[in-house]
Amino acid sequence: MLAERRAAATHTDSALREPAWLRWTLIALVVLAMLGLIVLPLAVVMVEALAQGFLGYLKAIGDAETLAAIKLTLLVAAIAVPLNALFGIAAAWSITKYEFWGKRVLLALIDLPFAVSPVVAGLVFVLLFGAHGWFGPWLAERDVQVIFATPGIVLATVFITFPFVARELIPLMQAQGRDEEEAAVSLGANGWTLFWRVTLPNIRWALLYGVLLCNARAMGEFGAVSVVSGHIRGLTNTLPLQVEILHNEFNFAAAFAVASLLTLLALLTLVLKLWLEARHGDALGARAHRH
Repeated sequence: MLAERRAAATHTDSALREPAWLRWTLIALVVLAMLGLIVLPLAVVMVEALAQGFLGYLKAIGDAETLAAIKLTLLVAAIAVPLNALFGIAAAWSITKYEFWGKRVLLALIDLPFAVSPVVAGLVFVLLFGAHGWFGPWLAERDVQVIFATPGIVLATVFITFPFVARELIPLMQAQGRDEEEAAVSLGANGWTLFWRVTLPNIRWALLYGVLLCNARAMGEFGAVSVVSGHIRGLTNTLPLQVEILHNEFNFAAAFAVASLLTLLALLTLVLKLWLEARHGDALGARAHRH
């Protein structure tokens, strides 16, 4: 079997072999595109952030409004990411373990935030919970504010980011099948034991990967949050909104300093992503191939 796989791989490599000039041209184009569109802008952000020196950088980061934006961003992520993790696990379990009418519709709805513009998503919540929305008068009677407040930002962020965990878990759990769960049930395992002892160990790295991507998007979301936040300084501005305000005020050094925090978050996410893929990607792929 191993010899057959090696022969097939060799045949595929020879079939896909292109002239050297074409291979190197394609590689050069990809590298140039990455340098121009990804690496150079990130480098510009970091250079401009330090344009006024390290003390100027710390002063911009330590501004009261910026600190409030950091706290709000962390708070929203701390609420949205666990909620999306729970939803992702429940959705992946339901779709991969059960057969029911409407499964394809559910899968399509999970992907909906990928297709809907974030600005449109924000407008939907304004229409639902705004002062003149469907539930606005009812909320106003009870002195509950959703739009232009933290709850609205959390709702918009949850909507935008909820596919990330589910979309990491569903393909893996489909590839793994139900053999191990069925074996555990035959040995007398209940639902909680089945989840904690069998399912969770098999999906933990994919779950962590999905949570990582979800957290990065939650902290960097702009469109939907911009619509529902109201841009209230020190209260409803997240880090991306704070960058916009500072830039509009021509405070470029401070804007880039705050933007560098998001850049560092992106780089940290990339490093963790590469670490997960290098350490556990092969194991997950081998497990899925066996099943």
